[in-house]
Amino acid sequence: MNHWLMKSEPDEFSIDDLARRGREPWSGVRNYQARNYLRAMRPGDRVLFYHSSCAEPGVVGLAEVASEPYPDPTQFDPRSDYFDAASRREEPRWSLVEVKFTRKLRRTIPLRELKSRKELRGLALLRPGNRLSVLPVSKAHWDCILRLE
Repeated sequence: MNHWLMKSEPDEFSIDDLARRGREPWSGVRNYQARNYLRAMRPGDRVLFYHSSCAEPGVVGLAEVASEPYPDPTQFDPRSDYFDAASRREEPRWSLVEVKFTRKLRRTIPLRELKSRKELRGLALLRPGNRLSVLPVSKAHWDCILRLE
């Protein structure tokens, strides 16, 4: 089992939205490294759900990878914001996985708190300039973050 962090802007899709829906395709990822991480995911992998681009960015909940990776259909839809005219059905560029809600955390663990923890040095989220929406998380970092709850 692997551990991941997936970012979402709460105005677009929040942990509460995932809780209401139960399960959701994680579509619209258009960065090759993030796509490669999606393609490495397997059902049962655990996910830290992270709210970004908001008043208090931080880890807000837990989810689980609920499907094998498969082609993101938004890349083929000309009406979608995520349409990619160069992507072909026989050789799709972009993938997604479905995630399912596990639970909300008892409190948001804010980015500023994550940055203050020596034990979290090396966490991909905290690397300067890292703006990926999908990131791997080591088991040690996973455990440390959940202890902060």
